[in-house]
Amino acid sequence: MPENRKPTNRKATQPADKPPARVNDAPGKGRRTQVRVRRHRQGDQWELVHPRDAVERSEDLEEVRQMIDAGETELAVDELRWLLSDCRDFIEAHRLLAELALEAGDMALARAHFGFAYDLGLWALPAKGLDGPLPYRLPTNQAFLESAKGLAYCLRELDQTEQALKVIAKLLECDDSDPLGVRGWLEAWRANSKPG
Repeated sequence: MPENRKPTNRKATQPADKPPARVNDAPGKGRRTQVRVRRHRQGDQWELVHPRDAVERSEDLEEVRQMIDAGETELAVDELRWLLSDCRDFIEAHRLLAELALEAGDMALARAHFGFAYDLGLWALPAKGLDGPLPYRLPTNQAFLESAKGLAYCLRELDQTEQALKVIAKLLECDDSDPLGVRGWLEAWRANSKPG
């Protein structure tokens, strides 16, 4: 690993318990993001293009996964914080932090990281929408769509069912084949949502 990649005693500038604030739920609006969207080579589908900093850190992310598998959660969280300090628009790092927060029982923190990862993907989409799917089967779309599912779950658990339903609707708009199995949530939650 190159010497300039990781300092020995690093501190993240963005603590995991305070993810960046959400700016806007509307695609095509809000803050600028380094995440982009492009037409897939098949022509009728779309894929997210992640920042170079995120792509170059795939090896670091694999190390984080190994830490998680080994039960070294605190070390994994520190590593993810460091990755986000260098690349704030790292969807996969936010998703992993959200999952760790969810496992630790911190629903608000999980919701915040899933939400920011979801927003990063939304900000990359044009305001008029896409003329084709953003399918889960493409690896570059998976962290965004998984974050949408995680966000919907957290919102529902935090009694924000209407917001959760909007996120699921967007997820299904991106990939109507429902590879993450959320259509059942949509139907059940609509039936049980509070009027209002």
